[in-house]
Amino acid sequence: MKMVPVEELFTVFSETATLLKEEMECTYLEALAATGENMFQEAILQTDLSEYSVKKLKKSYESISIDKYSKEEIRKSFQLAILKGMQENIQPNHQMTPDSIGMFIGYLVQKLYKNKEMSILDLAVGTGNLLTTVMNQQSEKDIEAYGVEIDDLLLKLGFVNANLQEQPIQFYNQDSLGKLFIDPVDLVVSDLPIGYYPNDIGASEYKLKADNGHSYAHHLFIEQSINHLKDGGYLFCMIPNNLFESEQADKLHKFFKETVHIQAIMQLPLTLFKSKQAAKSILVVQKKGEGIEAPKQVLLANVPSLSNMGKMEKILADIEKWVKDNK
Repeated sequence: MKMVPVEELFTVFSETATLLKEEMECTYLEALAATGENMFQEAILQTDLSEYSVKKLKKSYESISIDKYSKEEIRKSFQLAILKGMQENIQPNHQMTPDSIGMFIGYLVQKLYKNKEMSILDLAVGTGNLLTTVMNQQSEKDIEAYGVEIDDLLLKLGFVNANLQEQPIQFYNQDSLGKLFIDPVDLVVSDLPIGYYPNDIGASEYKLKADNGHSYAHHLFIEQSINHLKDGGYLFCMIPNNLFESEQADKLHKFFKETVHIQAIMQLPLTLFKSKQAAKSILVVQKKGEGIEAPKQVLLANVPSLSNMGKMEKILADIEKWVKDNK
């Protein structure tokens, strides 16, 4: 029985990564980045492998032709391989945005941003999965993309992921809350890191810093995102459901009032998260500027389970209507 393309490509990623992991005595994710780079360069870049391993790798690589796969097939198969690696070595900052959420954010971007040219930034780019999911849905647009990530391994995986999909993304390996040498963009998309930011000196540069103790990283990420938007630009981000109820929420309300128009808050289904406490919503804001008006009404919605087609169709119709009414 013939394998479907995603499964076929995942099998090659996984088998070659497992082989390299054993040969190089490294983690599966490090080996995955290495095999992805080999596939992109069409060469075996590791110089100290056994003859047997080189033969086996060559045979695997020659069994497929990467350019016959679509960008989405490459993204999905690479994502599955990354998820496999993350299960082996779970770290709290190595979490991937669920596919359904990426697709939904991509849909919202399509509806709200109609220009043919687009610059887009993800300040917590990780393995590039959310950013490339959104980009793949804007195939008719001319896109300039940027990703910032402090974790070396995630960034390497993101770089390989983007290369294999032939998505032109400039990556920056640094603290996203430090000084960025990136011009303001049309859109920021981000699955915000939730928690405290340990660098109190760095946080002191921000309006949303805490008066006492550590500041919330997700508040600072929101401020940094808005600072890096052009006037009229949009931020699409995932936020904790209690964002506007925390003890530091007053500052956030004030900051939003000064800088943005809230466009939409969409609560995601609890089934996507491990617990009620971990549940998130999608927040969409537009940066204020000359001639930029607030929406007639903010779109507030509960996104149903994406497997519930009837309810999903209704919410998509509601979004269409809301976009039309707010033009």
